[in-house]
Amino acid sequence: MGALASYRRGAYTVVYPVMRGTGPLFAIIGAWLVFGETFTGVQWGGVVVLLAGLYGLALYNMARLTVARDTLVPALWFAVLTGLFVALYTTFDAYGIRATADPFTFLAWFFFIDGLLYPFLAAAFWRRMDSPPPLGPLALRGVFGGFVAFASFGSIMLATRLDQVGEAAVLRETSTVFAALIGWLVLKEKVGPVRLGFMALIAAGAVIVELGG
Repeated sequence: MGALASYRRGAYTVVYPVMRGTGPLFAIIGAWLVFGETFTGVQWGGVVVLLAGLYGLALYNMARLTVARDTLVPALWFAVLTGLFVALYTTFDAYGIRATADPFTFLAWFFFIDGLLYPFLAAAFWRRMDSPPPLGPLALRGVFGGFVAFASFGSIMLATRLDQVGEAAVLRETSTVFAALIGWLVLKEKVGPVRLGFMALIAAGAVIVELGG
């Protein structure tokens, strides 16, 4: 809900990098409090590089923003709050999957229970839309999205079982780089040298964190 509130009040290109940068920072702190995991000095340097890329990208996009400036401040606060909740559920899920004998059994029950409410929420949102799209194709995309979520979120949960929570959380933020590459290759979007530089910082920060452990 925090993410939705943030997207409704601010530009996606600004609030999303803030969200993605806040999440791993809080996850590192949460992993230290719950699991006693610590980062080396080199890894903290990697975190700084990654955050410089993410927050730099947000600032660059904000400077070029021409709409929704009046609601940008509350949108950024919601983005930070969302990052906090991302860190909380990352730490909580890591605790659960580490405590279970079979991680795949945990994942199956996790997604089954977590997904019980979503069809009802989706139906409620669909009914409230001014011009609801055809239900069949929309439901098909929802099913496909569910499998994507199982593969992507399930992978990060398995990573927190095999490795440090903080390292897994940092590596997850390279998703912004892959998203930009998909936009460039598939959607033919322009990246530009400045955005490319910030994405290079994000990737470099993740590599430093992984190699510095």
